[in-house]
Amino acid sequence: MEELSSSTNGRPASAPYLSSNPDERIAADPIYEGEVDTDKTVVVCGAGGFIGGHLVADLLRQGYREVRAVDIKPPNQWFQKFPQADNRSLDLREKDNCYRALEGADHVYNLAADMGGMGFIENNKALCMLSVRINTHLLMAARDMDIERYFYSSSACVYNQELQSTSDVEPLSEEDAYPALAEDGYGWEKLFSERMCRHFREDFDVTTRVARYHNVYGPFGTYDGGREKAPAALTRKAIQAKLSGEEEIVIWGDGTQTRSFMYIDDCVKGTQKIMHSDIEYPINLGSDELVTINELVDVIEKAVEVDLDREYDLTKPQGVDGRNSDNTKILDELGWEPPTALRDGMEVTAEWIEEQIRRHAEEETTSRFAISH
Repeated sequence: MEELSSSTNGRPASAPYLSSNPDERIAADPIYEGEVDTDKTVVVCGAGGFIGGHLVADLLRQGYREVRAVDIKPPNQWFQKFPQADNRSLDLREKDNCYRALEGADHVYNLAADMGGMGFIENNKALCMLSVRINTHLLMAARDMDIERYFYSSSACVYNQELQSTSDVEPLSEEDAYPALAEDGYGWEKLFSERMCRHFREDFDVTTRVARYHNVYGPFGTYDGGREKAPAALTRKAIQAKLSGEEEIVIWGDGTQTRSFMYIDDCVKGTQKIMHSDIEYPINLGSDELVTINELVDVIEKAVEVDLDREYDLTKPQGVDGRNSDNTKILDELGWEPPTALRDGMEVTAEWIEEQIRRHAEEETTSRFAISH
């Protein structure tokens, strides 16, 4: 497998596991110190989604004998599905289904939520808030069924919005979630669910771990249909412009908003490191490579090999002006932080999205679900 080039700005070279082939991803690099007990039964909730599918893939590669993959969508609509897993379609908003999902389990990863990119969460606040039922019922089941470890995927959207009102933003440290002024809808649901994890740990001795994800991207994720996030959406637009010859791209906002973006392999590795750590408080899991949206488009243009005229739509949702991850605590706790440079991760992501777009065109299908190799 080819190792991609070193990154810019003095950042370390990307890990050698970078690949869009699921059989080549996240190689022998250990997830955490100590041996992996592959006899554990692991449940991944939200397994039909982007991050959940990659997590299931990695657990199976590590040799876990029983991986239970659960999602509300039928398995034929999952981004990745593996016959080795126990694949179940369950609506985890319903309490009884949470108990069914966790029966006999040792470890639980809760990645399930009704969410998407900024366009979705800005226009579906009530739906995002209703995801609180998932975490609440799963925690109740974890308590009653003596689950050993429970992971909850939170978000950088929990952070106080007043600290994100400029593009030249200071990196957000874990303490910056309070005093609370989370992103309306989605952010408040995440913050409340974090507190639920804390109080179930304190009151019922459920071992909970929480990571605050910062903008995850990569192959085998949503790139159209309304729920896609900025890296995938802009990559799709760039590829479509190249294939059509239109040579222009529409950017939401004025392009000066700043963000950091974490490659999916780093997210999966960091999630498991945090799950098996002694970190009891919610901790950042994200890259600290801050870029403007215009700079993100620069990276995408190079990955797609196209040069586009830019049009800015100021009427579209664009979120906070600036957001970046302070990785001080994860470095102190784990001696690790997400290493993949945006340039390298976007090369793999763009390659996969372009392959999907071309193959759907060739097969005259409009499905946004992944076509297998």
